[in-house]
Amino acid sequence: MNNETQLLAGGMTMLGIATGALVVIPYMTVREVQTPQALKPYTTQELRGRQQYIANGCVYCHSQQPRAKSFGADSQRGWGRASVAADYAYDSPHLLGTMRTGPDLFNIGARQPSDQWHLGHLYQPRAYMAGSIMPSYPFLFEVKDKADAGEVQVKLPAGYGPVIGVLVAKPEALDLVAYLKALNHTYPVPGVPDTPAPDAARQ
Repeated sequence: MNNETQLLAGGMTMLGIATGALVVIPYMTVREVQTPQALKPYTTQELRGRQQYIANGCVYCHSQQPRAKSFGADSQRGWGRASVAADYAYDSPHLLGTMRTGPDLFNIGARQPSDQWHLGHLYQPRAYMAGSIMPSYPFLFEVKDKADAGEVQVKLPAGYGPVIGVLVAKPEALDLVAYLKALNHTYPVPGVPDTPAPDAARQ
């Protein structure tokens, strides 16, 4: 009986320690974090694009959390300052990512503000980045005889567009691009050293 009591007490003690270390302390650390004034909530279109980002598996190959200079060369790669908890005030669920098969996208909206670049890159990444292993997403586009009023025609580099007709972005592609362009965290954050604005030449 004593052994069972000791085992139960030991288990509850370990559970309490783990809960404190993994839940209580992190919560106490970030509960009063103030949302940066320059950080704006996502628009309805950007939220739809965020769902496309999740649905198409972008989170499996891209992170959204540049590291501090002491932990790596992320700032030298042009990915901007280190991220802080306040940067994710409007993110639910958080899309921090655990893999970097592709570059970090925390500031892709600042590095690449062009709609046409993003659309073309989604359709055929290798037209923009030679040797890219990113999959293409042709199902987000449609080949038509001509673009109708209000539709966005995608201008691709020579040799990558359809032989006949024009390439038109579907609403899902436009939503995803809106979300990617919203990933711009170049505003200053107290306590975090400023870094130069991301270089558009580095993706």
